[in-house]
Amino acid sequence: MSLLWIILLGGIAGWLAGRAMRGEGYGVIVDIILGLLGGWLGGHILGWFHIHSGGSIGYIVTAFIGAVILVWIVRLVKRNT
Repeated sequence: MSLLWIILLGGIAGWLAGRAMRGEGYGVIVDIILGLLGGWLGGHILGWFHIHSGGSIGYIVTAFIGAVILVWIVRLVKRNT
């Protein structure tokens, strides 16, 4: 995938995670960062279970799962500080 396509799909996944976890997104830049990091995290987590997805939809689903986990972790840390 090209870098621009990965950023676009990561932004979509981050936006979806922000909507699912908070009700609205965190802003374009943070949504893209959440989606990109979520794609990396989700890929590792799903890889542990030998689940591999391909294509654009698979990347969005993987990044969404990872971004939701990241948002959940950030909320736990913020709540405990």
